[in-house]
Amino acid sequence: MANLLEQLSEMTVVVADTGDLEAIRTFKPIDATTNPSLILAAAQIPAYQNLIDQSLLSSRKRVGSFASTQEVIDEALDEICVTFGKEILQLIPGRVSTEVDARLSFDKEATIKKARKIIQLYEEIGIDKERILIKIASTWEGIKAAEVLEKEGIHCNLTLLFGFSQAIACAEANVTLISPFVGRILDWYKSKTGKDSYTGAEDPGVISVTKIFNYYKFHNYKTEVMGASFRNIDEIIELAGCDLLTISPKLLKQLENTNEDLNRRLDASEPFAAQDKVYLNEVEFKRMLELDQMADEKLKEGIVNFAKAIEQLEMQLKDRLCLIEKNTNVPVSA
Repeated sequence: MANLLEQLSEMTVVVADTGDLEAIRTFKPIDATTNPSLILAAAQIPAYQNLIDQSLLSSRKRVGSFASTQEVIDEALDEICVTFGKEILQLIPGRVSTEVDARLSFDKEATIKKARKIIQLYEEIGIDKERILIKIASTWEGIKAAEVLEKEGIHCNLTLLFGFSQAIACAEANVTLISPFVGRILDWYKSKTGKDSYTGAEDPGVISVTKIFNYYKFHNYKTEVMGASFRNIDEIIELAGCDLLTISPKLLKQLENTNEDLNRRLDASEPFAAQDKVYLNEVEFKRMLELDQMADEKLKEGIVNFAKAIEQLEMQLKDRLCLIEKNTNVPVSA
């Protein structure tokens, strides 16, 4: 009997949710996703220090010898994401998701500018934009930025998605892909209700993604659904058949080591009947989001946590840059 990972791969595009290159080599996913927290974790692995140093030196060269340390770090944050993205793309046949700085989540124009820059950096090293998904938080401003980018042929992955209003707005903006966060939805409900566990089918995150999937397929939206942020393999099993699922190495290993029959739960060709189409303007979107306490809280929390991860990475990079420039006798600007 094929293991769960092999069976899942027959009905869903399996995506590795990691910045760890060795894990990607092991599981051979089609696509891969990263985020600030994953890049921060990868940056602390000694084997990847050369990639960090490479990005820092490239950033110093790009901004000039008289640029301040902060200017170098600002440049390096983009360089590092692209450097890891390049390494990942050498290991997979599909796409890598690279995230826009979460601190820009409520700034449409800054998000657009940053996304264009990331694509430019990839193109400078010979990587076509078709292999890149720009990850943007699913705020109204982020969704509107993605709408502009998609019209330019820059494909977007709308992340930190917790509520139905976010999913509706993303579909109407014709974004390429959304990443509803299954596990973080479960975390919220466990915290609020005091209930320790949910079966796979009654898991609030699973229910949310199932609703979005059927709504998209019933109304023939092209936007793909990629379930993300899983806490256990039961959640994954209940979403078998979803367009894509991005899964951590730990849970990929569990799926690989489990031998049991896997039945398709979601079917794009036979979606369950969904509610009528909903059209949202900015006021209605924000009102609907605010009424969904879980989605509103988790979106804001996710942006804050990703921003903290970026700030921690910045501190590490400053220390590393100072060490490199001290050892190479290059003056460190103030």
